[in-house]
Parts: sequence; C-alpha cells; structure tokens
Amino acid sequence: MTAKAIRVVIADDEPLIRAGIRMILTSASDIEVVAEAANGREAVELARGHAPDVVLLDIQMPVMDGLSALDELRRAAPEVRTLILTTFGEKENVLRALRQGGAGFLLKDSAPGELIGAVRATANGDAYLSPGATRHVVDQLAAGHGPVRGEARHGISPAEARARVAGLSERERGVLALLGEGLSNADAGRRLHMSEATVKTYVSRILAKLGCENRVQAALLARDAGL
Repeated sequence: MTAKAIRVVIADDEPLIRAGIRMILTSASDIEVVAEAANGREAVELARGHAPDVVLLDIQMPVMDGLSALDELRRAAPEVRTLILTTFGEKENVLRALRQGGAGFLLKDSAPGELIGAVRATANGDAYLSPGATRHVVDQLAAGHGPVRGEARHGISPAEARARVAGLSERERGVLALLGEGLSNADAGRRLHMSEATVKTYVSRILAKLGCENRVQAALLARDAGL
C-alpha cells in the first residue's frame, strides 16, 4: 500500500455487504479500507479517529441513519468526502444527500468498477452521481425543486443551451442526449453500438466542450437544449 492510497471508511449495518465492498475496494492498489462501521454513529466516530479521505455511507442503518450521519460528518469532519451507497434510489434520497453536502450517490447494484471509480472521483474532489440516479436529479431540478450542493442550475436559456450544443459533433450530441436520459456509459454504448471505453472518451470530451463539471450538469444542458 502506497502513502498516496485513498483511505476509506465503510458504513453499512450488514456484515456481508461490508465484506463485499471491502473486497472490491481493496482489489484496487490505490485504495485502503481503514475501518468499518455498523451504523451512522460509528461512522462519524471512525471518521474523527481515522481521518479518511472518503466515507461510504449506507442510508438505512440503526442508531443513526446515513443521511443523519452525513449532517454530523459535515460538522465533525468537514474535510472528509462522503459517498452515499444504497439500494434506495428514490429521488428524495438522492436530492437530500446531495443537498446536505454528500459528494456523490451510488446505487448498490452498480458494477464493481463503478464503485472503485466513484471512490476515486470523490477522493479527487469531484461530484459523483450514479447514472441510475441522474434522471431523478435532472427531473427534479428541471421541475424547479432548487439546486443541490455542487449541482446548481446553470441558469441559461434554451436558446443559449442549443447554441452551446451546436458546437458538438453529431455523435457527441447523440451521446449527450443519452446522458440526459440517465444512461450509464455501458448502456449508452449498447444503444450506440460503441464500446464503453469509447463512450467514456466522448463523455469527457463533451464535458470539456460544454464547460460542465459532471454528468448531471451536462444532462440538464441536454434537457434545456431539447435533446
């Protein structure tokens, strides 16, 4: 384990789930699981004691649930990044987690590689939202339910959105439209008959061209542009 390893605390009340997450994360040479918690209160205490880079928080836990623990962590360890990991993908949980300062939201049925990528992105200071949750956030923000932390509305008109999108190639616009639907890179690849790696390259290029920080902002722009 190198000195630059990403230090992670896992918080989930199910031992088998924690063991599975640990196994996945420790398969990556740059990630170290430093502690495990069975409830939100333990997660806060362990974050104080271990100073991890990232805390993975389940929502449904005894003593203190993950969203309450998120509030505590913001006060007790504001430098720690939090990634909500849950089977409960309702939009209310997604929005609350992001509004309360969670760095990201990942569903437990995500692929192992996505879990590792989400931890890396979160540790690097990027907002991460599972493609499966993107549609919920886009719909809620577009309906005027207010911004979430790090995901503020861009405040541009449909005409300006169309003008920005016009600078993309036809293929890039196609990929952007699928981001707006909340598709993962793998699902977008199947739809477009492209490899997942190729879609990932397109997504990075699209974000750079549009000046968007993440998939959610790009999805909102796609919606505003009418894609």
